[in-house]
Amino acid sequence: MSEKTKAIETSEANDKVQINREHKDRLFKFIFGNEEHKEWTLSLYNAVNGSNYTDKDEIKFNTIENVVYMSMKNDLSFLVGNSISFYEQQSTYNPNMPIRFLIYSGMVYAKHITDKGEIHLYSQSQQKVPAPKCICFYNGRDDKEDKIILRFSDMFEKQEDSDIEVKVTMLNINYGHNKELLNACKPLQEYSLLVDNIRTFEEEYTLEEAVDKAIDELPEESVIKPFLLSNRAEVKRMCLTEYDEARIMAEQRQDGYDEGKKDGYKNGESRSFKLIAQLTKEKRYEDILIAEKDKEYREKLYKEFGI
Repeated sequence: MSEKTKAIETSEANDKVQINREHKDRLFKFIFGNEEHKEWTLSLYNAVNGSNYTDKDEIKFNTIENVVYMSMKNDLSFLVGNSISFYEQQSTYNPNMPIRFLIYSGMVYAKHITDKGEIHLYSQSQQKVPAPKCICFYNGRDDKEDKIILRFSDMFEKQEDSDIEVKVTMLNINYGHNKELLNACKPLQEYSLLVDNIRTFEEEYTLEEAVDKAIDELPEESVIKPFLLSNRAEVKRMCLTEYDEARIMAEQRQDGYDEGKKDGYKNGESRSFKLIAQLTKEKRYEDILIAEKDKEYREKLYKEFGI
Protein backbone atom coordinates (compact mmCIF):
# COMPACT_ATOMS: atom_id res chain seq x y z
CA MET A 1 0.00 0.00 0.00
CA SER A 2 1.42 3.39 -0.99
CA GLU A 3 1.95 6.18 1.52
CA LYS A 4 -0.61 8.25 -0.40
CA THR A 5 -3.22 5.50 -0.12
CA LYS A 6 -2.50 5.13 3.59
CA ALA A 7 -2.88 8.87 4.07
CA ILE A 8 -6.22 8.89 2.25
CA GLU A 9 -7.55 5.95 4.27
CA THR A 10 -6.38 7.50 7.53
CA SER A 11 -8.05 10.78 6.57
CA GLU A 12 -11.28 8.95 5.72
CA ALA A 13 -11.16 7.09 9.04
CA ASN A 14 -10.67 10.35 10.93
CA ASP A 15 -13.53 11.94 8.98
CA LYS A 16 -15.74 9.03 9.91
CA VAL A 17 -14.89 9.48 13.57
CA GLN A 18 -15.66 13.19 13.40
CA ILE A 19 -18.98 12.65 11.60
CA ASN A 20 -20.13 10.07 14.12
CA ARG A 21 -19.17 12.27 17.03
CA GLU A 22 -21.41 15.01 15.69
CA HIS A 23 -24.48 12.76 15.73
CA LYS A 24 -24.95 11.50 19.25
CA ASP A 25 -28.69 11.82 19.81
CA ARG A 26 -30.54 8.54 19.91
CA LEU A 27 -33.24 7.87 17.35
CA PHE A 28 -35.75 7.71 20.21
CA LYS A 29 -34.97 11.31 21.13
CA PHE A 30 -34.88 12.38 17.48
CA ILE A 31 -38.51 11.23 17.21
CA PHE A 32 -39.97 12.04 20.61
CA GLY A 33 -37.86 15.06 21.53
CA ASN A 34 -38.54 16.96 18.33
CA GLU A 35 -39.95 20.49 18.63
CA GLU A 36 -41.70 20.12 15.28
CA HIS A 37 -43.57 17.01 16.35
CA LYS A 38 -44.58 17.64 19.94
CA GLU A 39 -47.80 15.77 19.24
CA TRP A 40 -45.79 12.53 19.27
CA THR A 41 -44.30 13.39 22.67
CA LEU A 42 -47.75 14.25 23.99
CA SER A 43 -49.15 10.97 22.66
CA LEU A 44 -46.36 9.08 24.42
CA TYR A 45 -46.94 10.98 27.67
CA ASN A 46 -50.68 10.27 27.56
CA ALA A 47 -50.08 6.56 26.87
CA VAL A 48 -47.64 6.24 29.79
CA ASN A 49 -49.74 8.21 32.27
CA GLY A 50 -53.27 7.41 31.15
CA SER A 51 -53.91 11.12 30.66
CA ASN A 52 -55.75 12.88 27.84
CA TYR A 53 -53.92 16.11 27.09
CA THR A 54 -54.77 17.40 23.61
CA ASP A 55 -52.73 20.61 23.25
CA LYS A 56 -49.22 19.77 22.04
CA ASP A 57 -48.03 23.16 23.28
CA GLU A 58 -48.47 21.79 26.80
CA ILE A 59 -45.10 20.11 26.15
CA LYS A 60 -42.19 22.27 27.31
CA PHE A 61 -38.85 20.58 26.63
CA ASN A 62 -36.18 21.26 29.25
CA THR A 63 -33.58 18.68 28.19
CA ILE A 64 -30.05 19.72 29.12
CA GLU A 65 -28.37 19.25 25.77
CA ASN A 66 -24.71 19.13 26.86
CA VAL A 67 -25.12 16.32 29.39
CA VAL A 68 -23.45 13.18 28.03
CA TYR A 69 -23.34 9.62 29.34
CA MET A 70 -21.17 7.04 27.55
CA SER A 71 -20.83 9.60 24.69
CA MET A 72 -24.59 9.57 24.12
CA LYS A 73 -26.69 12.52 25.21
CA ASN A 74 -29.42 12.01 27.76
CA ASP A 75 -32.63 11.43 25.88
CA LEU A 76 -35.19 14.00 26.96
CA SER A 77 -37.02 15.73 29.76
CA PHE A 78 -40.05 17.95 29.52
CA LEU A 79 -42.75 19.72 31.50
CA VAL A 80 -46.43 18.84 31.22
CA GLY A 81 -48.91 20.20 33.72
CA ASN A 82 -47.53 19.68 37.21
CA SER A 83 -44.84 17.15 36.39
CA ILE A 84 -41.39 16.88 34.82
CA SER A 85 -40.97 13.70 32.81
CA PHE A 86 -37.53 12.15 32.40
CA TYR A 87 -37.45 9.67 29.51
CA GLU A 88 -34.53 7.41 28.60
CA GLN A 89 -34.39 4.71 25.95
CA GLN A 90 -32.01 1.80 26.55
CA SER A 91 -31.04 -1.00 24.17
CA THR A 92 -29.25 -2.85 26.96
CA TYR A 93 -30.66 -3.68 30.38
CA ASN A 94 -29.19 -1.32 32.97
CA PRO A 95 -30.17 -1.73 36.65
CA ASN A 96 -28.14 1.40 37.48
CA MET A 97 -30.62 3.78 35.86
CA PRO A 98 -31.91 5.21 39.20
CA ILE A 99 -28.61 6.91 40.04
CA ARG A 100 -28.39 8.32 36.51
CA PHE A 101 -31.90 9.71 36.86
CA LEU A 102 -30.98 11.11 40.28
CA ILE A 103 -27.96 12.99 38.92
CA TYR A 104 -29.69 14.22 35.79
CA SER A 105 -32.91 15.26 37.51
CA GLY A 106 -30.94 17.35 40.00
CA MET A 107 -29.43 19.27 37.10
CA VAL A 108 -32.81 19.78 35.43
CA TYR A 109 -34.45 20.98 38.64
CA ALA A 110 -31.59 23.42 39.25
CA LYS A 111 -32.07 24.82 35.75
CA HIS A 112 -35.85 24.92 36.19
CA ILE A 113 -35.55 26.92 39.42
CA THR A 114 -33.11 29.34 37.84
CA ASP A 115 -35.15 29.82 34.66
CA LYS A 116 -38.47 30.23 36.43
CA GLY A 117 -37.12 32.78 38.89
CA GLU A 118 -40.17 32.41 41.14
CA ILE A 119 -38.99 29.57 43.37
CA HIS A 120 -37.18 30.84 46.45
CA LEU A 121 -35.41 28.01 48.23
CA TYR A 122 -34.58 30.14 51.28
CA SER A 123 -38.18 31.23 51.80
CA GLN A 124 -39.97 30.34 55.03
CA SER A 125 -43.00 29.25 52.99
CA GLN A 126 -42.94 25.92 51.21
CA GLN A 127 -42.22 26.28 47.51
CA LYS A 128 -43.97 24.15 44.88
CA VAL A 129 -42.15 22.32 42.07
CA PRO A 130 -43.31 19.81 39.40
CA ALA A 131 -43.31 16.15 40.40
CA PRO A 132 -40.71 13.93 38.67
CA LYS A 133 -41.74 11.00 36.48
CA CYS A 134 -38.83 8.68 35.61
CA ILE A 135 -39.38 6.29 32.71
CA CYS A 136 -36.87 4.02 30.98
CA PHE A 137 -38.01 2.57 27.66
CA TYR A 138 -36.23 -0.73 27.12
CA ASN A 139 -35.90 -2.33 23.66
CA GLY A 140 -32.89 -4.59 24.11
CA ARG A 141 -32.54 -8.12 22.80
CA ASP A 142 -32.72 -9.78 26.22
CA ASP A 143 -36.17 -10.95 27.21
CA LYS A 144 -37.49 -8.73 29.99
CA GLU A 145 -40.85 -8.34 31.69
CA ASP A 146 -43.24 -5.71 30.37
CA LYS A 147 -42.71 -3.58 33.46
CA ILE A 148 -39.87 -3.55 35.99
CA ILE A 149 -39.41 -1.11 38.86
CA LEU A 150 -35.79 -0.13 39.47
CA ARG A 151 -35.00 1.52 42.81
CA PHE A 152 -32.01 3.51 43.96
CA SER A 153 -32.08 1.63 47.27
CA ASP A 154 -31.41 -1.65 45.43
CA MET A 155 -27.96 -0.30 44.62
CA PHE A 156 -26.94 0.26 48.24
CA GLU A 157 -24.10 -1.92 49.50
CA LYS A 158 -26.08 -2.48 52.69
CA GLN A 159 -29.84 -2.57 52.69
CA GLU A 160 -30.75 0.05 55.23
CA ASP A 161 -33.04 3.02 55.62
CA SER A 162 -32.16 5.90 53.35
CA ASP A 163 -33.22 9.52 53.21
CA ILE A 164 -33.21 9.42 49.40
CA GLU A 165 -35.11 7.07 47.10
CA VAL A 166 -35.50 7.13 43.33
CA LYS A 167 -37.94 4.91 41.46
CA VAL A 168 -37.56 4.29 37.74
CA THR A 169 -40.26 2.49 35.78
CA MET A 170 -38.72 0.41 33.01
CA LEU A 171 -41.18 -0.40 30.22
CA ASN A 172 -40.36 -3.05 27.61
CA ILE A 173 -41.26 -1.54 24.24
CA ASN A 174 -40.06 -4.41 22.08
CA TYR A 175 -42.66 -5.27 19.47
CA GLY A 176 -45.15 -7.70 21.03
CA HIS A 177 -44.67 -6.38 24.57
CA ASN A 178 -46.84 -3.85 26.40
CA LYS A 179 -49.45 -4.02 23.65
CA GLU A 180 -51.85 -1.69 25.45
CA LEU A 181 -49.16 0.97 25.77
CA LEU A 182 -48.04 0.64 22.14
CA ASN A 183 -51.62 0.67 20.86
CA ALA A 184 -52.24 3.88 22.82
CA CYS A 185 -49.29 5.64 21.13
CA LYS A 186 -49.04 5.09 17.38
CA PRO A 187 -45.60 6.73 17.01
CA LEU A 188 -44.20 4.45 19.75
CA GLN A 189 -45.76 1.41 18.13
CA GLU A 190 -44.16 2.34 14.81
CA TYR A 191 -40.79 3.01 16.44
CA SER A 192 -41.00 -0.44 18.05
CA LEU A 193 -41.86 -2.02 14.70
CA LEU A 194 -38.97 -0.18 13.03
CA VAL A 195 -36.45 -1.56 15.55
CA ASP A 196 -37.92 -5.05 15.21
CA ASN A 197 -37.65 -4.86 11.41
CA ILE A 198 -34.04 -3.67 11.59
CA ARG A 199 -33.12 -6.72 13.67
CA THR A 200 -34.93 -9.03 11.26
CA PHE A 201 -33.30 -7.57 8.14
CA GLU A 202 -29.91 -7.49 9.86
CA GLU A 203 -29.83 -11.29 9.59
CA GLU A 204 -29.48 -11.00 5.80
CA TYR A 205 -28.15 -7.52 5.15
CA THR A 206 -25.62 -5.06 6.51
CA LEU A 207 -26.89 -2.85 9.31
CA GLU A 208 -27.08 0.17 7.00
CA GLU A 209 -29.11 -1.80 4.46
CA ALA A 210 -31.29 -3.18 7.23
CA VAL A 211 -32.14 0.33 8.44
CA ASP A 212 -33.03 1.37 4.88
CA LYS A 213 -35.29 -1.63 4.36
CA ALA A 214 -36.90 -1.26 7.79
CA ILE A 215 -37.87 2.34 7.02
CA ASP A 216 -39.24 1.38 3.61
CA GLU A 217 -41.24 -1.51 5.08
CA LEU A 218 -43.17 0.68 7.51
CA PRO A 219 -46.86 0.90 6.52
CA GLU A 220 -47.68 3.78 4.18
CA GLU A 221 -50.10 5.19 6.75
CA SER A 222 -47.34 5.33 9.35
CA VAL A 223 -47.20 8.75 11.02
CA ILE A 224 -43.42 8.71 11.50
CA LYS A 225 -42.50 7.26 8.09
CA PRO A 226 -42.47 10.59 6.18
CA PHE A 227 -40.25 12.06 8.92
CA LEU A 228 -37.84 9.12 8.75
CA LEU A 229 -37.73 9.22 4.95
CA SER A 230 -36.95 12.94 4.88
CA ASN A 231 -34.18 12.41 7.45
CA ARG A 232 -32.99 9.01 6.21
CA ALA A 233 -29.24 9.76 6.29
CA GLU A 234 -29.33 11.08 9.83
CA VAL A 235 -31.52 8.21 10.99
CA LYS A 236 -29.00 5.72 9.60
CA ARG A 237 -26.10 7.50 11.31
CA MET A 238 -27.93 7.38 14.62
CA CYS A 239 -28.76 3.70 14.28
CA LEU A 240 -25.23 2.77 13.24
CA THR A 241 -23.68 4.70 16.12
CA GLU A 242 -26.10 3.34 18.71
CA TYR A 243 -25.82 -0.27 17.56
CA ASP A 244 -22.03 -0.03 17.41
CA GLU A 245 -21.87 1.37 20.95
CA ALA A 246 -24.10 -1.38 22.28
CA ARG A 247 -21.84 -3.96 20.65
CA ILE A 248 -18.69 -2.31 21.98
CA MET A 249 -20.00 -2.23 25.53
CA ALA A 250 -20.87 -5.92 25.33
CA GLU A 251 -17.60 -7.01 23.74
CA GLN A 252 -14.90 -4.79 25.23
CA ARG A 253 -14.22 -7.01 28.25
CA GLN A 254 -14.04 -10.15 26.15
CA ASP A 255 -11.77 -8.43 23.63
CA GLY A 256 -9.38 -7.42 26.39
CA TYR A 257 -9.43 -10.90 27.89
CA ASP A 258 -8.78 -12.65 24.55
CA GLU A 259 -5.96 -10.28 23.65
CA GLY A 260 -4.48 -10.73 27.10
CA LYS A 261 -4.37 -14.49 26.71
CA LYS A 262 -2.85 -14.18 23.25
CA ASP A 263 -0.09 -11.87 24.47
CA GLY A 264 0.62 -13.97 27.53
CA TYR A 265 -0.40 -11.18 29.92
CA LYS A 266 -2.76 -11.42 32.83
CA ASN A 267 -6.27 -10.14 32.16
CA GLY A 268 -6.24 -6.38 32.62
CA GLU A 269 -2.57 -5.99 31.71
CA SER A 270 -2.73 -6.58 27.96
CA ARG A 271 -2.11 -3.75 25.52
CA SER A 272 -5.54 -4.22 23.99
CA PHE A 273 -7.30 -4.12 27.34
CA LYS A 274 -5.43 -0.97 28.35
CA LEU A 275 -6.19 0.68 25.03
CA ILE A 276 -9.90 -0.12 25.25
CA ALA A 277 -10.00 1.13 28.83
CA GLN A 278 -8.33 4.41 27.87
CA LEU A 279 -10.52 5.00 24.83
CA THR A 280 -13.63 4.13 26.85
CA LYS A 281 -12.58 6.60 29.55
CA GLU A 282 -12.30 9.32 26.90
CA LYS A 283 -15.56 8.21 25.24
CA ARG A 284 -13.74 7.56 21.94
CA TYR A 285 -15.91 4.63 20.88
CA GLU A 286 -15.50 5.18 17.16
CA ASP A 287 -11.72 4.84 17.63
CA ILE A 288 -12.32 1.44 19.22
CA LEU A 289 -14.33 0.38 16.17
CA ILE A 290 -11.66 1.49 13.72
CA ALA A 291 -8.80 0.02 15.77
CA GLU A 292 -10.67 -3.27 15.95
CA LYS A 293 -10.49 -3.60 12.15
CA ASP A 294 -7.30 -1.70 11.34
CA LYS A 295 -4.04 -2.98 12.84
CA GLU A 296 -2.05 0.06 11.70
CA TYR A 297 -4.57 2.42 13.29
CA ARG A 298 -4.45 0.33 16.48
CA GLU A 299 -0.65 0.61 16.59
CA LYS A 300 -0.96 4.37 16.13
CA LEU A 301 -3.26 4.53 19.17
CA TYR A 302 -0.83 2.39 21.20
CA LYS A 303 1.85 5.00 20.50
CA GLU A 304 -0.51 7.86 21.31
CA PHE A 305 -1.13 6.49 24.81
CA GLY A 306 2.32 5.04 25.30
CA ILE A 307 1.02 1.49 25.61
